[in-house]
Amino acid sequence: MTARSKSRSAARLAAVQALYQMDMERTPLARLLDEFHQHRLGREIEEAQYADAEVDFFDDIVKGVDARRDEIDALVSGKLAEGWTLKRLDRTMVQILRAGTYELVARADVPTAAAISEYVDVAHAFFEAREAKFVNGLLDAVARDVRAGKAGAGEGLA
Repeated sequence: MTARSKSRSAARLAAVQALYQMDMERTPLARLLDEFHQHRLGREIEEAQYADAEVDFFDDIVKGVDARRDEIDALVSGKLAEGWTLKRLDRTMVQILRAGTYELVARADVPTAAAISEYVDVAHAFFEAREAKFVNGLLDAVARDVRAGKAGAGEGLA
């Protein structure tokens, strides 16, 4: 793994954590970004060394998800099985799906397989294999629509 891919992986994990904090604590965006820049990205916290994250990439994911939340939530919700909503999902899971969907929608520079694989890895940091497979399937379904330019519903997942 190259230094750049490691720093992007760290940025993705930190972005999911930041989005979770924003969702749970309603931390304003500017304060949240400042807190992560000053105290989390590449720092040692409770004797754990955090990997250096690509700060601009981290900022883009967090700001992008915040700015496009309704569009992203609609894409994710459209892939959930009937009867399932974002509110029924674990809040960390929702942030993983939002960040992954944002990359698929807005970061054409990131290959589809790389974006999906990275968020499956993030899911493994928080969940068991079953949930990681869910992330894979849902993001793959989103990618088929947004990367191929197709609109339309695929099979729901939950």
